[in-house]
Amino acid sequence: MAQGATLGEALNHLLRDHGARPAGRLTSYRAKQWHAQLVQLTATRHGYEALERAGLTVTARTLIHWLSEPEYAVRRSYQEQIRSAYEDAATTPATPLPPAFQVHQFRITGTVQIARDIRDRGTGGEAPLRIDGRNGAWARIEQTWLAGRLTDEVFEEYFIDDIVVEDIGDGTDGWQFPGGWYQVL
Repeated sequence: MAQGATLGEALNHLLRDHGARPAGRLTSYRAKQWHAQLVQLTATRHGYEALERAGLTVTARTLIHWLSEPEYAVRRSYQEQIRSAYEDAATTPATPLPPAFQVHQFRITGTVQIARDIRDRGTGGEAPLRIDGRNGAWARIEQTWLAGRLTDEVFEEYFIDDIVVEDIGDGTDGWQFPGGWYQVL
């Protein structure tokens, strides 16, 4: 069960409750200067791989000089490659959407509107809005999630268009969730 001020916020909380992790920045990566970044990068295999992806191709001897002499005159282009590798290594990718989330039977409690019909679903004798995630088209949501751009607003919009409409239809004048609180099971 997840809650939020908007349907999108509740869905994002539920997604994380299912074990999905958004893209993020590792807090251990705080170095500002090229030398400190290079030292940290060369301390791990992950760092060496990031340097390779950034296109840094220097001899082992050059690398040893750079590491042993912080004041060594390194070209700006090399410094940029080191900085790029550092940013790459410092960012963790998002995990894919869990399959269990995509086949989830969503029960939405909160204000639901179709045209002029506005109801508080899941309270006061009204049944929650039930959505079968198996009928949805999840590709756009997953692509946006993996790119780190699945905001609450975007999630709500895509969920309506790609999951709700795919499961139960568009309704009259589309679906809206104008309430100030939602619970999603």
